[in-house]
Amino acid sequence: DIIHRGGTILRTARCEYFRSETGQQEAAEKLQEKGIEGLVVIGGDGSFRGALKLAALGIKTIGVPGTIDNDIACTDFTIGFDTSVNNVVDVINKVRDTATSHERTFILEVMGRDSGNIALAAGLAGGAESILIPEKGHNLDEVVERLIRGQARGKLHSIIIVAEGVGSAFDIAKEIEERAGIDTRVSVLGHLQRGGTPTAMDRILASRMGAEAVELLRRGESGKMVGMQCNKTVAVDIEYALSLPHQLDMSVYELSGILSI
Repeated sequence: DIIHRGGTILRTARCEYFRSETGQQEAAEKLQEKGIEGLVVIGGDGSFRGALKLAALGIKTIGVPGTIDNDIACTDFTIGFDTSVNNVVDVINKVRDTATSHERTFILEVMGRDSGNIALAAGLAGGAESILIPEKGHNLDEVVERLIRGQARGKLHSIIIVAEGVGSAFDIAKEIEERAGIDTRVSVLGHLQRGGTPTAMDRILASRMGAEAVELLRRGESGKMVGMQCNKTVAVDIEYALSLPHQLDMSVYELSGILSI
């Protein structure tokens, strides 16, 4: 009776002690004392690095990518990403009502660290007029030009999605007001994006990845990560996945620009 619940029933926290060799050794010994023969590690790059440390100490570990940032290589999606995107789209829909009524431009700052995945997916799905992501840098020329063109043809409201890795949404709003003379408001979504009932896609993704992780442990595998590629589960070395950058699909970014005209 947990598939509908957001967050994690296991709880989660960072542990500085585990970063030390002593902490890693103690963790491995505790697992062995408890008779735990295999461990499924759910998380992002930091969790996976920890998993590799345990694997090196003889604990069979399998990684399952769980992060709203969707920034792990070798998988099309990570658990939590779709739910986060849907949360942001829901906010975009509500903010657009206010933006339209008051004829204002709104900037919504979303999470993602150095990745623009949430901003891009939510911006496209929510019909944002402009999307700023770290992968394209901080260039407001096109954004300002698009706002001015929109005003010229009678469009007096806009939604701009900014990934947190780009910079402060408040600084961007100030620059837009100075350059375009357009009343601009800011909303930083924060942890609103991280909770809530998981979407059907995330529930299915987690179920399939979890089942594959158990199967890998049954086969005696260790140091592997379960990924989803072209709607099929795959197993790749965690070390290999961590060595690669997650590539954002720039064709989706180009599409968002076309549809927002």
